[in-house]
Amino acid sequence: MAAFARTLTSSLLLLFLFLNYIEAKEILVGGKTDAWKIPSSESDSLNKWAENSRFRIGDSLAWKYDGSKDSVLQVTKEDYASCNTSNPTAEYKDGNTKVKLEKSGPFYFISGAKGHCEQGQKLVVVVLSSRHKYTGISPAPSPAEIEGPAIAPTSNAAGLKAGFLVTLGVLVLGLF
Repeated sequence: MAAFARTLTSSLLLLFLFLNYIEAKEILVGGKTDAWKIPSSESDSLNKWAENSRFRIGDSLAWKYDGSKDSVLQVTKEDYASCNTSNPTAEYKDGNTKVKLEKSGPFYFISGAKGHCEQGQKLVVVVLSSRHKYTGISPAPSPAEIEGPAIAPTSNAAGLKAGFLVTLGVLVLGLF
């Protein structure tokens, strides 16, 4: 019986570690294929989506859009704030864009279609440094990072998942 408890405990521990340290992932911008567009409201903006997401070094952002009508421009903080499309650090026009997030810090993206950025079609994501452990709580963007009102942090289900696994492990150990 003690051997079963040790095996079960080891298995739960490995499962917990696996779920918390999953490799980098591809993240569909906005969570859907038609998200790269002028937002209908502030709550529909991609920055609202990004505030509730977690980005790590090695993750990739993926955009799906009509490449004949729009593009994705990676820009500096200053060009992001002013919607300057004339000097991007990278330009993507294929309609199926993937950008690997290879370092920590902010990444700025705007639409290359005339007038779209000014109407809110832009995105800033902040990539966690490798020394920051995922806590399940998304930080609000710093006012110095982007323009606009500060937004309170939110949480997602990852913290609940970790708590559930710890509780399950304690319950199983208590049975043996």
